[in-house]
Amino acid sequence: MERHIMLPLTEETARSLHMGDSVYLSGVIYTARDAAHERMIDGLAEGKAIPFDSKDAVIYYVGPSPAKPGQVIGSAGPTTSGRMDKWAPTMLALGARGMIGKGARSKEVIEAMKEYGGVYFGAIGGAGALLAKCIKKSELIAYEDLGPEAIRKLTVEELPLLVLIDADGRNLYEEGRAEYLKGREQKGVS
Repeated sequence: MERHIMLPLTEETARSLHMGDSVYLSGVIYTARDAAHERMIDGLAEGKAIPFDSKDAVIYYVGPSPAKPGQVIGSAGPTTSGRMDKWAPTMLALGARGMIGKGARSKEVIEAMKEYGGVYFGAIGGAGALLAKCIKKSELIAYEDLGPEAIRKLTVEELPLLVLIDADGRNLYEEGRAEYLKGREQKGVS
């Protein structure tokens, strides 16, 4: 199914998405990679708030390249999501609803998604320049010293994504692979 979603991503909307859905997001998302996640979670342990409102937020695991003159942002392709797995359950517990990246997620992240109504979107790796065209505004909001890994507030328009893991825990990496192998077996291909 194809869905066009205006953010923020409410729990009701997140739970209505299904593994394999094509989704086009519009609105505000936040960037954060490993270093930013570690700093946010360490700050929470010290009693500090994270630098953005996490309720119904979507976090894009990206470290964009610098913008060329006349551009809002440079290439903005996804990074491997598994590197954020140790922090993702905490972010979901804080109200974050969506994650954008590439690659498989841990069992703990999937369980937290089921508990809190989260969804994991896949962006096409290697298509960072094309994805950047969907970013209409970029504002650095925290951890400037982290360079590309600083937290940015992005305004996106029709950002094309695929639901890789839904809030029920249905996982395209597992179910898609099983379906593919079943088809090959039925055709007698080894």
